Amino acid sequence: MAGTTRFALPDLPMPAEQPRRKIVFVVTEDWFFVSHFLPMVRAAQGLGLSVVVVTRVRAHAGAIEATGARVVPLEAERRSLNPLAALSTARRLAAILAREQPDIVHCIALKSIVVGGAAARRAGIDRRVYALTGLGLIGAKRDRVGRLARAGLRLVLRGALETPRTRYLFENADDPRLLGLDPAGDNVTIVGGAGIDPDRLSPSPPPALPPLRIAVVARMLWSKGVDVAVEATQLARQQGADITLSLFGAPDPSNPKAIPADRLTAWSALDGITWHGRAEDISAVWRDHHVACLPSRGGEGLPLTLLESAACGRALVTTDVPGCRSFVRDGIDGLIVPPGDPGALAAAFRRLAAEPSLVEAMGRAARQHVLDGYTQAQVTGAVGALYQDMLDG
Repeated sequence: MAGTTRFALPDLPMPAEQPRRKIVFVVTEDWFFVSHFLPMVRAAQGLGLSVVVVTRVRAHAGAIEATGARVVPLEAERRSLNPLAALSTARRLAAILAREQPDIVHCIALKSIVVGGAAARRAGIDRRVYALTGLGLIGAKRDRVGRLARAGLRLVLRGALETPRTRYLFENADDPRLLGLDPAGDNVTIVGGAGIDPDRLSPSPPPALPPLRIAVVARMLWSKGVDVAVEATQLARQQGADITLSLFGAPDPSNPKAIPADRLTAWSALDGITWHGRAEDISAVWRDHHVACLPSRGGEGLPLTLLESAACGRALVTTDVPGCRSFVRDGIDGLIVPPGDPGALAAAFRRLAAEPSLVEAMGRAARQHVLDGYTQAQVTGAVGALYQDMLDG
């Protein structure tokens, strides 16, 4: 019987593991990312992307890392308007991007877009998402100064910082138009703000009437019109309306529009007005109030406070500025008044105080509205589709 021939198998190298594709978020503050953008982390991870968040780290890095994302600190002062400081930040960010080599750079809010776009250009990364979270007074001003500011912004974003693979992410349809973009264009995606969890934030029976309990939940900034709400409350009470106003929010020392704590304390000493500081339990806030008010002076993206209060079934009062007017339907789920007009805001307060049935009807309509395109699941789905389209392109 012939012997058996044995063949030695060569030592073949194991196939190299393909590196995971990666997205880098660029955002000014860690708390801002945690409060608004964690659904985008889930959208990226759902596509198998590795996630890195470049931000100024204060107290919320752990909350970001708990999602599985990695945090890279980048110190930058938001108050500074010094172009040399911005240039220095862009250079440091470009070095981070060159090291990370992400497939997508997602820049959140205007300052991060300008700095992050310049850094991405320097690092040679052309897949970029520019997420505008509101244009502030640039978007709201209708005078010559506002028009010139918007023209300058269009020149920067649509010129040096744009590539054929740049995509724009907005929270309302006004902002893309202000930048000369088609809201229905292939390079534009509009989402329902940060999105809310309708199971975590759900309607509860409102407190007994009177008084009509109104709350402003926002950063305590002049640009949010907190002073207008205070003046309108005083006017409405003087005119016989049985209302109270609660202010929930902390001053933001890094923001030049911050309202000093001593001013908030002085307002809290007025009849019918109380400043509570930061709201730790947003559901509890809306259980104790009937109406959510955001009298913003400038353009917003889509304010989370309006989404949260709507999810809790509360009537809304806001101003005729981008981001606010795109969500609130005047006369259906709330009332819209001109910005910076305490008389008009006081009239809205008086109307709601006199019509409890309208307050209830608006609250029900607001809850239904927020379920139609403004949940975290819906936002995550839209952002995931955007990333997939960019990776395929």
